[in-house]
Amino acid sequence: MRYLTAGESHGKQLTTIIEGIPAHLQLLAEDINHSLIRRQGGYGRGRRMKIEKDLIEITSGVRHGSTLGSPISLVLKNDDYKHWIDIMGADPLPNDTEIRRQVTKPRPGHADLNGALKYNQRDMRNILERSSARETAARVAAGSVAKQLLREIGIEVLGFVKQIYQVEANDRPELTMKEKQEISYQSALHVIDPSVEEDMKAAIDQAKQDGDSIGGICEVHVEGVPVGLGSHVHFDRKLDGKIAGSVMSINAFKGVEFGEGFKVASKRGSEVHDEISFNEQDGYQRESNRLGGFEGGMTTGMPIIVKGVMKPIPTLYKPLNSVDIDTKETFKASIERSDSCAVPAAAVVMEHVVAWEVANAILDQFPADFMDQLKKAVADYRERTRLF
Repeated sequence: MRYLTAGESHGKQLTTIIEGIPAHLQLLAEDINHSLIRRQGGYGRGRRMKIEKDLIEITSGVRHGSTLGSPISLVLKNDDYKHWIDIMGADPLPNDTEIRRQVTKPRPGHADLNGALKYNQRDMRNILERSSARETAARVAAGSVAKQLLREIGIEVLGFVKQIYQVEANDRPELTMKEKQEISYQSALHVIDPSVEEDMKAAIDQAKQDGDSIGGICEVHVEGVPVGLGSHVHFDRKLDGKIAGSVMSINAFKGVEFGEGFKVASKRGSEVHDEISFNEQDGYQRESNRLGGFEGGMTTGMPIIVKGVMKPIPTLYKPLNSVDIDTKETFKASIERSDSCAVPAAAVVMEHVVAWEVANAILDQFPADFMDQLKKAVADYRERTRLF
């Protein structure tokens, strides 16, 4: 299973093409739109999200609400494109047109300068349009299809905010997955601990007032995962490695950890590893989940717990110094519309990229030309590993 996205931030549309989804998966545009609306919302978002109405159009691969087994194409129109037709249109412009003005001041923390040097682009508009986090809407669309598949075989995925700036939410281990989902979906900050919401909002408001930005930590839980997804045999088939790479590919993410992650560096082995038990009803169990659901690059059957660190957004309304690539003179970096904090939206993006990797691992391991075949294969495997 794989997917490809195309499109620019202020271009006509974002397009996602997905290959490898089994036939007979029930899929409606509203299922995908629910995820897109969650990504679009969240306290701290900027003006762009008030302009766009992220609604997906399924243009191939689905008939009468059911996948065909052929590639699925999803289109997301950019409503703001009508204001950018001259700047972002595909047709050539006269050499003397005023619209041809170039972006020559790279913004610290963005892909502008690196991309311009790599691709020999004197106009960094050609870099920043594609490197924009707007592209993550297309990734969420793909991940929402993966979530539909996982739900059919009893796997649920949720991303939420663990920390914004210096305000950290409580873990709430007493909550079920359904309870976490309900609380998170109703929260403007996508948290499962409502007691910290006002403090988080205050931190975001202060950053905005200061012309600054703040980051945080997102956390994703995946429950109902069978044991043994991934592989210890080859380094590039380890599922935790694939998830880590996918999380790190999200715009502005600078770190990832599973379970207790970096905390285990200051602990002894007896305080870290998850003891094993067995009972006739459930089979093999772990007495704890400090390793976040992984051993040897494979799932243990415990929930996957992964965290990602998002840096503060680099577009600041008190911009940092930069250098004009034409004049080589120092300037204040240019400002594109931006959020003061995008951690809530990033949690939704992270949820969907993790869902994609787990779904991909499922389809790698089990026959899946059509959904009933996949469901039976997974059910048989669960039973075999339970009684092993």
